[in-house]
Amino acid sequence: MTVKHLFVEFNKVNEQGTFSSGDILSGNVIVVTSKEIKVQCFLVKAKGKAKVTWHEKEGDDIVAHSNKKKYFYFEHIILQDKKGDGSVIISPGRNVYSFNFVIPDVDMPSSYEGKWGRITYSLRAQLTQSIWLVHKTKTEFPFRTKSEFPFASKSEMIITGLQEQQLATRISFYGSGKVTMNVTSEKMGLKQGEAMRVSVEVLNDSAHAVIPKFYLCEKQTFVAQSKRKVHTNDILFGTGEPVPAETSQTTTKVLSIPPQLPPTFFNCCMMKLEYRLKVTLDVPLSREPVIKLPLVILLGLPKPHEKKTKKGSIWFRKLPG
Repeated sequence: MTVKHLFVEFNKVNEQGTFSSGDILSGNVIVVTSKEIKVQCFLVKAKGKAKVTWHEKEGDDIVAHSNKKKYFYFEHIILQDKKGDGSVIISPGRNVYSFNFVIPDVDMPSSYEGKWGRITYSLRAQLTQSIWLVHKTKTEFPFRTKSEFPFASKSEMIITGLQEQQLATRISFYGSGKVTMNVTSEKMGLKQGEAMRVSVEVLNDSAHAVIPKFYLCEKQTFVAQSKRKVHTNDILFGTGEPVPAETSQTTTKVLSIPPQLPPTFFNCCMMKLEYRLKVTLDVPLSREPVIKLPLVILLGLPKPHEKKTKKGSIWFRKLPG
């Protein structure tokens, strides 16, 4: 193969390897060839986009729902044979071509991958030798929103309550008596990598033992063509000791937010991510009482990013006939 390698690399602007609005995105496109080649066009592109897609059965048909939004698109032509005389060439060996883009200084959501949607920021290089022979490569770069509160458009009340203690009570009646559950969390806002205590006081006036369970609930919402699709995921992070009949007991568990867990966001028009704290009581032969408390996961200190590069590919278009 004449073109042995084609790849894109970018220069970090911080130790974490993340980019934000207003940053300079620079780097190199590297092509390694075994011999001299003629080039019709050689370019590099930078793109930020959001896309959602899912399929649903409607009657006897399978219907696709999709939507996409482009945040920015830049293109830099490295080489181009404008005359069409084959005079533009790439020499054999390793050839390095630099590029430089400025990311728009506007509010954009962080990189994200959900059940039915993705927010991606990428660099692509395309080397066209002829209409039948095109080489392509792509690499994604991690984008981190500058918005401290990428959910404020939902409610300004959320911001003021981030550091406030959260409380809720539920009383459930059963044939053998009632059960009262009081749940307390230290605050509503928690950064990636942070931890907090969640407590439940159970007043069990029934004839059966009950068991408290603690969950972190994730809710992903996707919107396309006036349709909405929701994906939920409940993560068990603690189970308390059984509370015997006719007794009361308080159980406290620690919720630790993984550093890699995506933060809450609402600043994308076609997808959003929310969280809740959920505490339930396992009651024999009865419906579980449930309390849910609001939880906002905030951006923490970014972790070093390992660059994921899609290997260069070569596309052959089928000849007509």
